[in-house]
Amino acid sequence: METALDLAVRNGTVVTTEGSMRLDVGIKQGRIVQLDGPMHAVRELDATGCLVLPGGIDMHVHLTARAGFDSAGEKGFVDDFYTGSLAAIAGGITTIGPMAFPEREGETLRQAAERDLSAAGTQAAVDYVVHPGFLTTDANTLVDIATLAQQGHRSVKTATIGFDLGPGDLVRAIAVAGSLGLLTMIHCEDQALIDYATNALLDDGHGALEFYPQSRPDITELAAVDRAIAICEITGAPIYLVHLSSARALESARRAKDRGLPVFVETRPIYLHLDDAVHQQTDGGRFIGMPPVRTSADMAALWAGIAEGSVHTVGSDHAPWSLPDKVDPALDVATSRKGVADLETMLPMLYSEGVVPGRISIQQFLAVTATNPARLFGLYPRKGTIAVGSDADLLVLDPAESRIVDGSTMQSRSGYSVYDGRRITGWPRFTVSGGDVVLDPDGLHAEPGRGHRLEQGPISTW
Repeated sequence: METALDLAVRNGTVVTTEGSMRLDVGIKQGRIVQLDGPMHAVRELDATGCLVLPGGIDMHVHLTARAGFDSAGEKGFVDDFYTGSLAAIAGGITTIGPMAFPEREGETLRQAAERDLSAAGTQAAVDYVVHPGFLTTDANTLVDIATLAQQGHRSVKTATIGFDLGPGDLVRAIAVAGSLGLLTMIHCEDQALIDYATNALLDDGHGALEFYPQSRPDITELAAVDRAIAICEITGAPIYLVHLSSARALESARRAKDRGLPVFVETRPIYLHLDDAVHQQTDGGRFIGMPPVRTSADMAALWAGIAEGSVHTVGSDHAPWSLPDKVDPALDVATSRKGVADLETMLPMLYSEGVVPGRISIQQFLAVTATNPARLFGLYPRKGTIAVGSDADLLVLDPAESRIVDGSTMQSRSGYSVYDGRRITGWPRFTVSGGDVVLDPDGLHAEPGRGHRLEQGPISTW
């Protein structure tokens, strides 16, 4: 007698980078084992009218082991690895990449990674990789990078590129990472230029949060992007420019890629859906991120970049604060709290504002949210595609489901969304993670610790 499948997803339109077609998906022991044909399954999901996509891969999130605090006991992001996982699941994301920076004096790069891996192991409800992040570039950092590579890490993350970080050491760190097969994720803002602009605003009495964009104009991003590209060119090490926000920086990255350099671009949702007018609102502090939200022209350039392939991924940069913490009247352009919650809204917003009006195709949506990040971080084809043998991570997206965003009802402890009040069309009907139905119309079904740290293969650049 034929052994029953664990799960069958029926009557949906399966989307891959090659195209879309009506296929049933058969799942057993957490893997996709059959595409179409006769199926007998213990459980079936009806995906009629829905798109069946690989589960989203968000390689840029910020979570903490203890909600509201960092490991040093200072005020911090309000989502731990469990609530962050629930937000991911509710938004159709099945793999996350949290950043792990040293948070206590004397804590090393390696210790920071071990700290967050331990927390994720007990809390994460989706699969994950951890990106160790370095704030200094001394000899110990280079040793730690080598150790982390031996432990299976395939990425490291830098903080802002300022001349005070030690340019020579920074080049060596990126070169060492590249020689060991690691992708360096670079926060491209020049801290020296930011400090100058910020201090000038404070000296002129323009320290209020409404002036925040002037403290980080696009030249501070462009300068850092150009410098990162130069490091890439001289070392040959691949680089990944996180949360790129401006047309000028994108054009520089595009030219570098056209020259054959391994330069890859991530943007984040707020740069696609908001423009700098939000900073003039009375509660404009709620929208503050690094870099700031830019102009409508920058927004248009980023959408065009997704459509033409010069923007390779979209990552939420989920960095959740509570609303009172964000709009605290004691804050100024120097002390503002950067970051917003966006895990739950990233994919629905991209579909609603991108695919529905025809700015991007559904294949381009798939590329930047699943296939490209899977390739860049050594997870493909286990993740990022729907194929026999791949993990059974699926987003069953209902393209007709329309909701008004209300952050107070969402999974993040942030309690608000920068998109509150906007009507969005296209939400998950089901999320499947490792063959488990972790979201259905009855709600979320995911226990802390069910996620797994992923074994990464070689990164794939193109």
